[in-house]
Amino acid sequence: MSAELKRALLERCRTMEIPLVGVAPIDRWEEPPFEPWIPEEFWPQAVYPEARSVVVIGLPITLPALETTPSIWYRELYRTVNILLDQYTYRISNFLNDRGFPSVFVPRDGYADVQALLKNPVAFFSHRHAAYLAGLGTFGVNNVLLTKEYGPRVRFGSLFTAAELPADPLLDDDLCTRCMRCVQICPAQAIDDRDYPAGITNRSACTAYSAVLAKRGLSPCGVCIKVCPVGEDRKLFDRMDPSIYSRGEGATNEELHRSWEHVRSYGRK
Repeated sequence: MSAELKRALLERCRTMEIPLVGVAPIDRWEEPPFEPWIPEEFWPQAVYPEARSVVVIGLPITLPALETTPSIWYRELYRTVNILLDQYTYRISNFLNDRGFPSVFVPRDGYADVQALLKNPVAFFSHRHAAYLAGLGTFGVNNVLLTKEYGPRVRFGSLFTAAELPADPLLDDDLCTRCMRCVQICPAQAIDDRDYPAGITNRSACTAYSAVLAKRGLSPCGVCIKVCPVGEDRKLFDRMDPSIYSRGEGATNEELHRSWEHVRSYGRK
């Protein structure tokens, strides 16, 4: 029955055009794959005691729009993807509820706004860690999840269900190349590669920079996921050469930089 239910769930996600779907049993949270790990109060069974499985979905952040960051284009893309994640996980949870398996979606961003994060830079549940435990990717130096398909340019949403669904395997290979581009480009200097895979060691600095962008109507930042070389999406958009993000003598990327600067010049406060 559980295998049949998962097949129906995956087919439902396919018809909703959701490219990434994974399932993690709740006992995976009890066996930390690395340290430091999530405190127990953030585990799914602590948030929703009836949970037996966590279903995680992922939607891509389109690279050419992200390359304009900080910009109104990337801000609207980010908001659109978050809205879709909330809508999709809500609909999937009801899909399972209708079949007799109590389920509930988890909001994509479990906090009020960036000002709330300045007070406490964490949410009540981590979709990134859920995606890792559902076999959708591995952590990069910048503490975001890297996927084979989109690198770190993907947003995740989760739902808790009482259904005991067949689990997906964890990824065996570490996708992070440790190229350190995310460390070098971070405008807030918030990433410390010495603490890998914990990644961002100064959440306050990252959040403070996001707050500055928010006042201009341009948050979030996204620079570190823009330059990451991992992901099949780079081939699709012909972005295999990382030097396009730098300017200097002999650069051949002026057309791209002009287009990015055009977008950045409009829509901000």
